[in-house]
Amino acid sequence: MVRPNRVFRGVIHGNAIELQQKTDLPDGQKVNVTVEPLSPNSLEAGEGLRRSAGGWDDDPSGLDDYLEWNRQQRKNGRPEIER
Repeated sequence: MVRPNRVFRGVIHGNAIELQQKTDLPDGQKVNVTVEPLSPNSLEAGEGLRRSAGGWDDDPSGLDDYLEWNRQQRKNGRPEIER
């Protein structure tokens, strides 16, 4: 059963709206539709995070290598904590 008031994205084709994900509603189910146009700058879920990855978007192992290098650099020159 679908949760009430769930937001779905779609594309208008004439009088039909093609949704981008499944609704789990039976075929023929009557629904209320509120149409709210998205701005051209709207991003899909996760797209902002993908873009912020920059050069590592297609090389996640390179990001892991960089993060490990960065951790090691932060350890260099730090005095040991006396207990």
